[in-house]
Amino acid sequence: MSATARQSAIQTIATTTHQLNRISFKEKSLKDLFGSNVFNEAEQKARLPKPIFKALQKTIKQGAQLTDPAIADAVASAMKDWAIEHGATHYTHLFQPLTGLTAEKHDSFLSPSGDGTAMAEFSGKELVKGEPDASSFPSGGLRATFEARGYTGWDPTSPAYIRETPNGTTLVIPTVFVSWTGEALDKKTPLLRSMEAISPHALRILRLFGNTEAKKVFTTVGPEQEYFLIDKNFYYSRPDLINCGRTLFGAKPPKGQELEDQYFGTIPERVIACMADCETEMFKLGIPVKTRHNEVAPSQYEIAPIFEDSNLATDHNQLCMDVMRRTAEKYGLVCLLHEKPFAGINGSGKHNNWSMSTDTGENLLNPGDNPHDNAQFLVFCVAVIRAVAKYPELLRVSVASAGNDHRLGANEAPPAIISIFLGDQLQDIMDQLEASNLKSTKQGGYMEVGVSVLPKLPRDAGDRNRTSPFAFTGNKFEFRAVGSSFSIGGPNVVLNTIVAESLDFIATKLEADVKAGKPLNKAIQDLLPGILKESKKVIFNGNGYSEEWHKEAEKRGLPNLKSTVDAIPQIISKASIELFSKYKVLTEKELHSRYEIFSEKYVKEITIEANMMVHMAKTMILPAAVRYQGEIAASVNAAKAAGVDVAGQLDELKTLASTIAKFQAATKSLEHAVDHHAGGDAYSHAKYMKEKVVSGMESLRVLGDALETIVSDDLWPLPTYREMLFIK
Repeated sequence: MSATARQSAIQTIATTTHQLNRISFKEKSLKDLFGSNVFNEAEQKARLPKPIFKALQKTIKQGAQLTDPAIADAVASAMKDWAIEHGATHYTHLFQPLTGLTAEKHDSFLSPSGDGTAMAEFSGKELVKGEPDASSFPSGGLRATFEARGYTGWDPTSPAYIRETPNGTTLVIPTVFVSWTGEALDKKTPLLRSMEAISPHALRILRLFGNTEAKKVFTTVGPEQEYFLIDKNFYYSRPDLINCGRTLFGAKPPKGQELEDQYFGTIPERVIACMADCETEMFKLGIPVKTRHNEVAPSQYEIAPIFEDSNLATDHNQLCMDVMRRTAEKYGLVCLLHEKPFAGINGSGKHNNWSMSTDTGENLLNPGDNPHDNAQFLVFCVAVIRAVAKYPELLRVSVASAGNDHRLGANEAPPAIISIFLGDQLQDIMDQLEASNLKSTKQGGYMEVGVSVLPKLPRDAGDRNRTSPFAFTGNKFEFRAVGSSFSIGGPNVVLNTIVAESLDFIATKLEADVKAGKPLNKAIQDLLPGILKESKKVIFNGNGYSEEWHKEAEKRGLPNLKSTVDAIPQIISKASIELFSKYKVLTEKELHSRYEIFSEKYVKEITIEANMMVHMAKTMILPAAVRYQGEIAASVNAAKAAGVDVAGQLDELKTLASTIAKFQAATKSLEHAVDHHAGGDAYSHAKYMKEKVVSGMESLRVLGDALETIVSDDLWPLPTYREMLFIK
């Protein structure tokens, strides 16, 4: 039955014709399409009274608090009318619980009038606050099962939008999610707090440089999203993909990515049709997607947006993943967002391109074209270097997951050691700065910055380094270690907060020196070299995959937290608690909740994978192997009876029988390991799963993959890598 199902999947794929011409950009231009389903600034201006519009924009752009209930009522009324014009029947508060996914509860606009009729209503109170059940989401002890109350709160900085479905549309309102006692139960609340933490300290530095126009500094992100697309017939024939998001068994195919013919290659027709459909929906939602291309691995692709405010970019990336999953189904495809769905080829990441900008449009990590800008750039750049050097463990834990453990350190991803790549030219500048002897770049040329001589920096000041977890790429830092299935909220909470602390440190020092009468350029020249001397241990421009770097990193004292289990305790380290508490991003109680949730999630994910491996081993792989063993045994006996030399067949039978025996033993061992949980808290359980269960899974996989290379192809029950990755 299993073999027939696999063969039927291939036959179905071969004979199915998909409707690809679903989208026509001739009928509606990109310009008109973009943001058409968003209650954006243009819609707000057109529909709101002028004072209401100004108050709302002040909240969105400057962070002013909305205190007048009349403003919320007016916005709600306009939002409702706009949504109903777009066919909406319901509204929902969309939030990002600590599952890493999004959650929503839909309510109708309909309100009975009492006379047998009804009217559409939506009040400011309903806009501002919702009340989902808080006990049914991960809380890490913040909420007990019997303590159910939690609140969603409208986030006006992320515009509401319309989600179109086959039977009607829904008004979607981005919100935060907090407990009745005020703790953050989501990804968005700490992100907003971290953005508020960084702004005042960045402004302090800008004021020293004479910038009095900027009123707010915010971080920007452009997350490059990698993913796989495979035919749904293969997906539904692989229970591991359905339940775990990755293949738990699968032998290396004869051809993988060795020929390097996939990367930036011609995009297959069905795939590009799906991409265009996805982009159409994203354009409507105001998601500024810019780039699409084949990635390195077969059947792997990437979509990348233009930079946005970190909060909006986080919301848009969650939307992007949702649109990709839903749209792929229309083309008979399944979108895989796991970090490592297929062993032995590149996994998928989400490169988090991060920078800082003012509300006047200035990118603070842009080297600029004049001496003043270059000096300012150096201060902000050194602040980031100091932050990464001081808190590498927190950056590592922000990208920790069972899925990402399979990817970090492989050929397509940076190692678990957090380091910074600057590139030759910027490195040369930093070396001169550390030596207090700024004179020139390697390319030559001089530039006066007051006290020192600083060369002009081009916008792209160095090469790219794919082995670096944190690389400077011209006018931003690229945090490459983020996993493809992640919400970027968590990593950016850490980035924003550690840089806020560093900017606070530098601003305090510079302010004191300037107040004491020291010229700003002299104060900068005196301060930055010392910071670089302390922080340069984290700078590495070489091959992050090399064994030499691992040894060198150990000499430098850089942490190498190889697995999620190694990283989790950093959440509640003394340094973490002090940092996040000081800048009011996460309380100690909230940090402990994340520690519990990370531990529990790891245990649950590994338990599901282990149970699925045992199930597949017993019900799919072992029966196929035993059938094949029976066929060979029968053939050997028949040949023997006919007087034929069967030495070769006997060797094959012995190899098969031995592998089956080892496979059965490994299956029993894994089953025993997963059924005998460790005692103690969630983290103790996570350590046990890593030490006992994960190692058992690795052993079982080796044997299962060996059987795939031995058992007759017509008996093998699972779609293989050579089929899933190359039959499109």
